[in-house]
Parts: sequence; structure tokens; C-alpha cells
Amino acid sequence: MTPYQAGPAITPASAADIPAVAHENALYRKVAWRLLPFLMLCYVVAYLDRVNVGFAKLHMLADLQFSEAMYGLGAGLFFIGYFFFEVPSNMLMHRIGAKATISRIMITWALISAAMMFVTTPTQFYVLRLLLGAAEAGFYPGMILYLTYWFPSHRRAKMVALFMCAIPVSGIFGGPLSGWIMESMQGVSGLRGWQWMFLLEAIPSLLVGVAVMFYLDNNIRAAKWLTESEKALLERNIANERQTKDAHPTLRALFADTRIVKMAFICFCTVMGQYGLTFWLPTLVKQSGVSSALHIGLLTAVPFSVAVCSMILVSRSSDRMRERRWHLIVPFCCGATGLVLSAVFSDNVAWSLAALALAAGGSLATSPLFWSLPTAILSGAGAAAGIAMINSFANLAGFLSPYMIGLIKDATQSTNLAMFVLAGVLLMGALLTYTVPAKLVNK
Repeated sequence: MTPYQAGPAITPASAADIPAVAHENALYRKVAWRLLPFLMLCYVVAYLDRVNVGFAKLHMLADLQFSEAMYGLGAGLFFIGYFFFEVPSNMLMHRIGAKATISRIMITWALISAAMMFVTTPTQFYVLRLLLGAAEAGFYPGMILYLTYWFPSHRRAKMVALFMCAIPVSGIFGGPLSGWIMESMQGVSGLRGWQWMFLLEAIPSLLVGVAVMFYLDNNIRAAKWLTESEKALLERNIANERQTKDAHPTLRALFADTRIVKMAFICFCTVMGQYGLTFWLPTLVKQSGVSSALHIGLLTAVPFSVAVCSMILVSRSSDRMRERRWHLIVPFCCGATGLVLSAVFSDNVAWSLAALALAAGGSLATSPLFWSLPTAILSGAGAAAGIAMINSFANLAGFLSPYMIGLIKDATQSTNLAMFVLAGVLLMGALLTYTVPAKLVNK
């Protein structure tokens, strides 16, 4: 499979037009191969450092005498730091460029993530998670913004989906890796396995952060690997699209736009399901009867593998049909169904894993599909601020979701009630999506 989706279907046209369309498709394939693998690598290491605390939890809580609620609060505090620094970070990227912004973000969070190995108290845990969120703020919305510099909206859903496949890919490889490190490095040099995990998994982020400065280009014009005619074609397509969008010069205008506010709430629902699942998936697998950290890591790769397939297939269908709403509503409903079934079969490994695979396939597919909505109506500085504002508000769900599950787990000794709540949130996301006018986003 290539990171490329053909543009709009060719209507009856003269024979002279066909080579031009083929040339344009080939050019976008070239751009995708140049950018997407590296952007995915950046997000894989980013997401691994963000959620590996879910694996550390398997041993860390007992070693440090933390409660489930303490873990949930610490996991969620990441998103408070994220919330306050995300919009400024994205606006700064729009001003100074992607290379300096992304590199700074990755190197800073790598150092903070490695420092997690020294945690001994709840306060230290909370502070480092808060700082990690502040350091990483702007990375994800910055990447979404960066893709708008290169791809018009009718090609973007596939590109965003391929980029966001890094989430399940990090789970496919990160789960077994985290489990292996925690078991094989336990006691080495007097350190716990989870301490080694935080240290070793921070190194790739540091190295990739340095590589960003040498590999990424800030925009089409700066790309030395494109010819002048190729640059002109790409820039013309982006410029033509921006003429039909709202550039929203101020944050006040963004907050006053009911379309953007509604999209922020839809994004909140996608994040609620996404992080509720990713932060607690190792615990949910363990709850079904698996005890070994390595086996838990291997089994968590199954739902994430299903998610990779669903993200690519659904986004490809969305771009081909130029339909956005129902391609978002259906995954919302599938995710909700999977979460409910995971609670119903929580004591059966096979059925629980199948339900979690459905939940992951649905809930993780909602995120790339969602971003085809706001990027269809925003451009320029408005896109930088709008994407960051939406994602910043939505990531409050990243705080609420794990903390809520931790509180429920402490109170009931089970995650079942929490899965029902998350399922309800996903269904609310489906309902809100249904109220978005099709003509607004089906481009």
C-alpha cells in the first residue's frame, strides 16, 4: 500500500487532460512518500512516550504505593499542560516554521519522559506529567496544520489517517517492547523494569527530534526535492482551495463561530474514547485474566492492528466518495459497541480481546476522519488557531477520561461502568456529527 490516494474522479474530458491528471497524482504520490513515513515515525515515538505510562502502571503502582485514582490523575494531567500551551505553540509554528517548532518539542519531551524514571512520590509524578504535556503541546495539531500546507482537502483525509496510523502502530510495536523491557530489565543496575522503560523509550524521540532539523521543509517553496514546476502546481492547488475557506483572523471570531464550537465538542468525544482505551488497554487485558507483562504487551497489539486497518480503509473510502459525516458516525457507533461488549465479556480473554479490537477499530478511526471537517473550512492563520483551539479543548477529555476510569476502578474494583460511560460519549459524538450540514464538509 502506498501513502497516496487519487484525487477526484475524472469526468469525461479531452484526452489532453488525462496526462495532466496522471502527472498531478504522481506528484502527490511523490510528496506523500517524502513526508508521511517521517511524520509517522515522529508520531510513533511521540505517542509511545505519551502512553507508555499505561504499561509502567502494571508494576509502578505497587512499587510506589499509588492508587488507581492517583495514576488516572497523573496520566490525565498531561493534557492540562497540553491545553494551556497548545494554541501558542501552533501559532508560533505558523510564524517560525515547522522545523524549529517540531524539533524543539520532541527534544524537550524526550528529556522529560526520561526523567519519569526518577519518580518516587505522587507529586513528582503529577509535575512531570504536567510538564510532559506542556512540552508536547502543539505537536499533533502542528502536524495536522503542516499537512494542510501540502495537501488540498480532497486528498487530506487519507494523509491524516496514514499519519495517525502511528497511534496503533506505536501500540503494535510499543506494547510488546514495553512488556519485554519491563520483564527483561527488571533489577538491572538496581533499577525497576518500568524505570528502564521510561529511559530507553525516550532515546528515539531525542534522535528523531534532531533529525527533524535536517529532513523537514517548512513549506512547499523550501523543498529542494521539488522542481519549480512542481512547486508551482502544489502552491496553486493550495491557493485555489484557500479562496473558498474562512481564514478567521482572530480567536474571538473562532469562539463565536458555532461550527467550530460544535467541532470542538465532536473532537472531545473522539479523544474521550481514544485515550480511555489507550491508557487503560493493558489494564483491561490484564483484567481478563492475563498476568505476564510480555503477554499483555503482545495481546494489546491485536486491537491496535485492527485499528490500523480500519483507519486506512475508512479514510480511503471517505476521500473516494467525498463523504465525511457517515464515515465518522459509523466508527463512533462501532467504538461504542466494542466498549460495551468489552465490559460484558471482561472475564473472558478471547471475547474481551475481540470486543477491544472492535472498540479500537472504531474509536481510533474517528480521529483522522474528524480532522477532515474543520480543515475543510479553515485556512492560513485561522487554520493554525482553529486546529489548535479545537484540539486543545478536546484534549481536556484526555485528562477527564483516564482520571474518571481510575476513580471508578477504585470505587467499584472494575472498569465496566467506565466502559459504559465512554460508550455513551462516543454515541454523543455520532449524534453531534449528524447535525453538521453535509454541504459544509463533504469536499
